[in-house]
Formats: sequence, structure tokens, C-alpha cells
Amino acid sequence: MTSSGTPFGDLLGPPPVLLPGDPEAEAALLAGENATIVAAAHPSASVAWAALAEEALDDDKAITAYAYARTGYHRGLDQLRRNGWKGFGPVPFRHEPNRGFLRCVAALARAADLIGETDEVARCRDLLDDCDPAARAELGLA
Repeated sequence: MTSSGTPFGDLLGPPPVLLPGDPEAEAALLAGENATIVAAAHPSASVAWAALAEEALDDDKAITAYAYARTGYHRGLDQLRRNGWKGFGPVPFRHEPNRGFLRCVAALARAADLIGETDEVARCRDLLDDCDPAARAELGLA
């Protein structure tokens, strides 16, 4: 907690957005289902796109990772807006269903870095910092 008594320190700012998640997609991934199958069955689930992007990064496929991460990022933006987000304000990492979106942003930053898209890297880092100041550290993104 900050001195203002809230986790993000801004009593006048918007409340944190807590996405509802996609329990079926999350359960399938936890059960070891192939992320491609999960994304096809649950195309709005950012968590599935994050898994695909992270797998592609692990396989040194930066362009593929970029495409998967960008898809999950946009699906996440849609979900955030449907849940009251106005393009700014807290999206806490501690809330598990928010992590799919945040993982996509981090994967997009990594993929963009690999292909030399420095402006995109900076935008992604700024977005993570705006969503949750702890997100980059939690996601291993310096």
C-alpha cells in the first residue's frame, strides 16, 4: 500500500480494472492443452495468445511471437474497454485474469526488441508501467 492507502496511490484516478478472465481457456492451458488449440477454441482469451507468443519467443521465432502477442494485446484491449477501462488506469498484475493481457504486452515488447522496433518496445514498457508499476519486474522485463 502507498501512503494514500491504495495500491496505486491515486484516490482520484480510475479504479483498477479486474478482468473476468476465461476460465475454460485458463483451465485448458493449465491442463497442458496445446495453446494453438486453446486459442482457436477461445480466440478472445489473451492468455492463449500470450502462451503462443511466449512459445514462439522460446523457439526464436520473433515475427511469429510478435503476431501472436499483437493479437492477444488487441483482444485484451477489447476486454479492458468492455470492463470500463478508458485507455489508462490500473490493470493489476496480482489479479490473475489480467495477466494474459499483461503477458501479451511483455511478449510484444520482447518480440519488438528482437526485430529492432524500438518505439514499440518503449510503448509496451510504458503501458506496463501505467497498468501496474510492478508488472515489468513480475514479467521479467527490465
